[in-house]
Amino acid sequence: MFYYLLKYVLLGPLLRMVFRPRIEGLEHVPDSGAAIVAGNHLSFSDHFLMPAILRRRITFLAKAEYFTGPGLKGRLTAAFFRSAGQIPVDRAGKEAGQAAIREGLGVLSKGELLGIYPEGTRSHDGRLYKGKVGVAVMALKAGVPVVPCAMIGTFEAQPPGKVVPRIHPVVIRFGKPLDFSRYAGMEDEKAVLRAVTDEIMYAILTLSEQEYVDQYAAVAKAEQAAAAGEKERRFPRSPLG
Repeated sequence: MFYYLLKYVLLGPLLRMVFRPRIEGLEHVPDSGAAIVAGNHLSFSDHFLMPAILRRRITFLAKAEYFTGPGLKGRLTAAFFRSAGQIPVDRAGKEAGQAAIREGLGVLSKGELLGIYPEGTRSHDGRLYKGKVGVAVMALKAGVPVVPCAMIGTFEAQPPGKVVPRIHPVVIRFGKPLDFSRYAGMEDEKAVLRAVTDEIMYAILTLSEQEYVDQYAAVAKAEQAAAAGEKERRFPRSPLG
């Protein structure tokens, strides 16, 4: 109930008014039946803009940190995400990927839409990074189509670290559903999973026209943080600076 209250009364109309998103290819999202919507991830706003414009309800796999914050703010944030139909997924540890797949398959088994960001985390620099194969596993095991989606302009509207979005043109573009039925029963083949994932990422890339980086986003972020730390050690800031 709260999901539809947010979508049609509280949050949806506000997002449409502020961002005035241009929607392209909405007809590619099936009106019924299970499907995966796989998109790029540029901003915190992505979680809310896409559901606001879709005719159907969509459930996203959200990072567990949104549900485990301390204090009153943490409890309110967790309640908000749960009420909005988001599912917490722990991204740490060996079982993290399997847990995400189980949760995603549970959504698809009910004939619903599942939203997923194959990159696994937000892009820190606006580029598109290598996709993780979990999306391929779910698509093959559930036997569902994958609708590629590109969020364009949300990085400029709300880049990492910016709490209040700025007004910037936003385009949400959907591509034709990708059918992977030719790979049925091959969800344990690593080469097949990689091929399916790369096909999905290429479709997203074609829609978004981002620069592509053949590296996982989390690895790139870690390398950037390590480089920044090394620079700080070599050239510490002046106490007066």
